[in-house]
Amino acid sequence: MHASALQTLSLSEETLWQAILHRDTNFDGKLFYGVRSTNIYCRPTCPSRKPNRSQVTFFNSPEAAENKGFRPCKRCHPQNTIVDNPARDKVIAACRYIEGECDRIPTLSEIGDRVEMSPTHLQRIFKQIVGVSPFQYADSLRIKRLKEHLREGEEIAPALYEVGYGSSSRLYEKAPKQLGMTPNAYKHLGCGEEIRYAIANSPLGFVIVAATKRGICNIRLGNNAAELESDLQREFSNASLEKADPELCQWMQSLIDYLSGNLPLPNLPCDVKATAFQLQVWNALQAIPAGTTVTYSDIADAIGKPNSVRAVARACATNPVALIVPCHRVVPKVGGVGGYRWGSFRKEKLLDLEKEYATTETLNLNSKAGKRQCRVPTEIDK
Repeated sequence: MHASALQTLSLSEETLWQAILHRDTNFDGKLFYGVRSTNIYCRPTCPSRKPNRSQVTFFNSPEAAENKGFRPCKRCHPQNTIVDNPARDKVIAACRYIEGECDRIPTLSEIGDRVEMSPTHLQRIFKQIVGVSPFQYADSLRIKRLKEHLREGEEIAPALYEVGYGSSSRLYEKAPKQLGMTPNAYKHLGCGEEIRYAIANSPLGFVIVAATKRGICNIRLGNNAAELESDLQREFSNASLEKADPELCQWMQSLIDYLSGNLPLPNLPCDVKATAFQLQVWNALQAIPAGTTVTYSDIADAIGKPNSVRAVARACATNPVALIVPCHRVVPKVGGVGGYRWGSFRKEKLLDLEKEYATTETLNLNSKAGKRQCRVPTEIDK
């Protein structure tokens, strides 16, 4: 630990590290930790994956962390004043109660009675601390459980009722948003496919690239190679996964060259399953020249659906092939780089990198000539 970073905390490093590992609420507001590999600092209660111990630096205030060049985490917002412990404890109790009701979503009044808090106050405090409403939190857990059931091969109807959907129509209405496709398509994702994959280190961390015989179907970025491989195996649990062949290694090398600043983004084939709307958005993203950024509203206008800004944002968030479909080139209208599935710091570095490749090409999102196009598999919504 850097001695100057934690001048007023006299506890041992091991005690502080254990507080982080166990997300000890007693340290919230008193302890902060920075991750040198990402230059991001968090609360000890942050829900994100725990970093490598060797990359962690301890701080006693947000100011101390930011003075060392660390940026606040977008998930736990360590720069904000924390809510008093009693309210936070009740929100944690509400989360535990919601998690325990596996086959249904409890009402706001029911949760409020459980934690002795009025529904209105609970809604406000819960969203302030967790970032979403109690219903949204419960619904995200429900869709997560459904994914697990479908990946394990369970039939759709039993899986729906097992996780608390009263009717299949309720899920099918939300399926494109929450699963990215219909439940049947999700259940059979990768079924019968032979998928090759490769993992390599890059200036932005580890990169995993997976491909079918038709093209690249998945690109992920992260800090841990084993976790990326495990995530890929879960996502394509019905497929036959094999380590890379020479062609895929060549594709990977071209991506590493791009991330290293040696070559522009390569023109690689991709093979993705998606809804028609997602494909519209992703093809519009591929028409954005390197070094240029647009807003979600720009994309919505470009595909002729100006009132679908939120749906465009969701399509960007569910993009399965990072880099090839450059969702990192979409930024908020209010300014800043905005969120990114693989980390805002990576998005910022990608945008800086692409400024070097910027051309004077006029942005025309409606023109697809000469651009990469995502392949649309047939019968994607059986």
